[in-house]
Amino acid sequence: LDEVVVIGYGAVKKEDLTGTADLVTSEDFNKGPIVSAQQLITGKVAGVNVVGGSGAPGDGQDIRIRGTGSLTLSANPLIVIDGVPLNNDSVGGARNPLNLVNPNDIESMVVLKDASATAIFGSRGGNGVIMITTKKGKDREFRFNVSTSTTLNVAKDRVDVLTADEFRQVVASHPDTDASILALMGNSNTNWQDEIYRDAFGQDHAISALGSAWGIPMRISLGYSDYEGILKRDDFQRTTGSLSLTPSFFDDHLKLELNAKGQYTENFFANRGAIGTANVFDPTQSPYNPDGSYFDWTDSSGGHIGLSPINPLAQIYLTNDESEVRRFLGNAKFDYKLHFFPDITATINMGLDKSNSHGRTSNSMDYFIDPGRKGNYSQERTDKLFDAYFTYNKLFNDVHNLTVVAGYSYQSFEFNATSYNTVDDQDYIDKSKSVLLSYFGRLNYDYKGKYLLTATLRADSSSKLNPDDRWGIFPSAALAWNISKEDFMDNISSIDELKLRIGYGSVGNVNGLGDYLFLTRYTGSNDLANYLFGDTYYQTYRPDAVNKNLKWEISKTLNLGLDYALFGRRIYGSVNAYIKKTEDLIATSTVDPFTNFSNRVAANIGDMENKGIELDITIVPVKTNDFEWSVNYNVSFNDNKVTRMPDAQEVGGIAGGVGNYIQTHVEGEAPYSFNVFQQVYDAEGNPIEGAFVDRNGDNIINDKDKFIYHDPYADVLMGLSTNVSYKKWDLSVVTRASLGNYAYNNVASGNAYLNNVIPGSFNYLSNIHSEYLNSGFVQFRDNTLLSNYWIQDASFFKIDNITLGYTLDNAFKDTIVRIYGSVQNVATITDYDGLDPEINGGIDNSFYPRPRSFVLGLSFDF
Repeated sequence: LDEVVVIGYGAVKKEDLTGTADLVTSEDFNKGPIVSAQQLITGKVAGVNVVGGSGAPGDGQDIRIRGTGSLTLSANPLIVIDGVPLNNDSVGGARNPLNLVNPNDIESMVVLKDASATAIFGSRGGNGVIMITTKKGKDREFRFNVSTSTTLNVAKDRVDVLTADEFRQVVASHPDTDASILALMGNSNTNWQDEIYRDAFGQDHAISALGSAWGIPMRISLGYSDYEGILKRDDFQRTTGSLSLTPSFFDDHLKLELNAKGQYTENFFANRGAIGTANVFDPTQSPYNPDGSYFDWTDSSGGHIGLSPINPLAQIYLTNDESEVRRFLGNAKFDYKLHFFPDITATINMGLDKSNSHGRTSNSMDYFIDPGRKGNYSQERTDKLFDAYFTYNKLFNDVHNLTVVAGYSYQSFEFNATSYNTVDDQDYIDKSKSVLLSYFGRLNYDYKGKYLLTATLRADSSSKLNPDDRWGIFPSAALAWNISKEDFMDNISSIDELKLRIGYGSVGNVNGLGDYLFLTRYTGSNDLANYLFGDTYYQTYRPDAVNKNLKWEISKTLNLGLDYALFGRRIYGSVNAYIKKTEDLIATSTVDPFTNFSNRVAANIGDMENKGIELDITIVPVKTNDFEWSVNYNVSFNDNKVTRMPDAQEVGGIAGGVGNYIQTHVEGEAPYSFNVFQQVYDAEGNPIEGAFVDRNGDNIINDKDKFIYHDPYADVLMGLSTNVSYKKWDLSVVTRASLGNYAYNNVASGNAYLNNVIPGSFNYLSNIHSEYLNSGFVQFRDNTLLSNYWIQDASFFKIDNITLGYTLDNAFKDTIVRIYGSVQNVATITDYDGLDPEINGGIDNSFYPRPRSFVLGLSFDF
């Protein structure tokens, strides 16, 4: 209860919180092969869903707090590192913005969920806030920590496509097969997925020093990571460094905090197109020709057949995509407790977040498409922060505690990019800048620690909006009652904490919105799209869509919560219920002809509602000097619906056909709901090809017969973790479950048809998904592609991590040594037919598979 929780522009004791804030300290972080900070809290916090986009090394994860908060703008939470908001928009060539921070440097993470807790951040806190505090120096002799680990990553499974023998049988029995078709087959038995994947190794090393020198507490650290991807030639190398100084002067009246973090990353991106083509390339062909060159489908002139798949190994080894990324995040924070009025503290916080990247792409002269093509790019982002605020804290008569914060914030965001490629031999230049200007205030009051009140107000002005609509006012208020501090609770020794909370507030969102959408903008043509007048080509400028009436998306949240601790905190946790209503969602709207420069314009046209319940409980069944066992369980229920949407929005583009979408935003349903035809089945339960239910009874099967069939969002999210320590041994197990989420299997839907084996009159063959053996589908049709047959229950239970460690307290003089072994991505239980049921966005389309990782690690603290 005495733990201090970092919140916006200050910190409070955990027992004095009125909003919904979950604290996860370094002791509670997930163990194992942690490359990015998001992985530290996966499955640890109720209502927080961390979904990795891919299994590539260093790739980022999307975080959703209490469902999705926007349809077209950013739905990721604001991440604040040591008081500096982090820009979620990366420069080109960067895998993950949080690669800036070495996970070994993080002390704690606080997740702020409801508007009463996030309103102080205004428009940047509309999707929740994650406060990251890094480790700081202490006023003591230096201690050093050295850690090292080695990782083996292996691909777990393979997409279920026809084997070479099955493929030969299908081709031989195909009604269009003749001698010329049979002659196209090779004599090999190639598993193309085995060809492109490998067992990949990684290493991670870190060293840090923490202590005090010349009376200045400080911490310095260096880290190096090198991870191969399981896709051949994929590689990620990262070097990080951090420095923290926390001196104080004038008898602690002036406190200074200096933080500097740097990152240098070298990336080699393997061609991920090989993942999809490995599923369709003819398994009877050898990867290589007799002369050692890569096999390719060629026409009579020896050129590549345009529509044929490309040899996956050629895609990997004959194309190059690499980048170098540098990033610096730093701030200087001054806290001055006025000598003449010590109840007031003046704070100035100046921050800088600067990143740049340089990348190159090229095709070998031996590549089958655009041989010799080259391109390069450079991008730079510069974000600046200036905060200035006063904090007044006073205890009156030993019972009235008042804290008032008032301040000003200025944030600027600049982006510059240049690129060049040999296709059109033209340089591209892109520049933009936006500014966020804010005033904020907060009042905290409590009476005897029993009755607590928090009220906040923030006014934001964003240059992304029309000057007439730039200002947004975001208030919030919260009340809490510490029931356990009442006199009538004195004789109830089993209850350590019982606090009831209620809060209401509003926040805005324009994160991810373009910088100049309210102005008329022009896009210049390139050399391949100039206009011919006479015998001369002229560059043209095309006006883009404009909307001068764009305004803030506004989210209003009501939260009711209960915090509890029982039996000497052997049982503790919280319960929260919430309802969040988002108004004026920005989506694409159809406008009348000749009223704009496009018939589709971004506009505030929708509303959405999220409501749910969260439960978090930690139990410590055993706690002795030698043996301790703790169990944490969290569960959240969330219901997400679009409540206003005049025009249904087609979203969720899929592979197969042209311009097909499988999802929609429609009033009364969850966002990204699947909009499909209803498949008809025979008496044995087999799908009838091309047969769909005529839902409106007009004897015509068209888009009017589509219906809403599930959505990709889980109804229930659960996390269960346990930690056991016995003398020098420790064991941790982390598991998660997701229930009620559905996925569209685009890997199968786009390629499970007999006629895909022999594509028309072209002289090549393609492999198909083994789902064909179940469905018997012959001909690809758009209606079949959009059938609910391909939508499957993707609920799952995952054992994320098992870690076993052994600690020697005094291995050498005053030295602590720990050795551990860990397995990540241990097992998945699901009914989903694809590789992995955990699919960001609900559309499974040959994403980079997540590997199983085996780790050995060693650390020294001395």
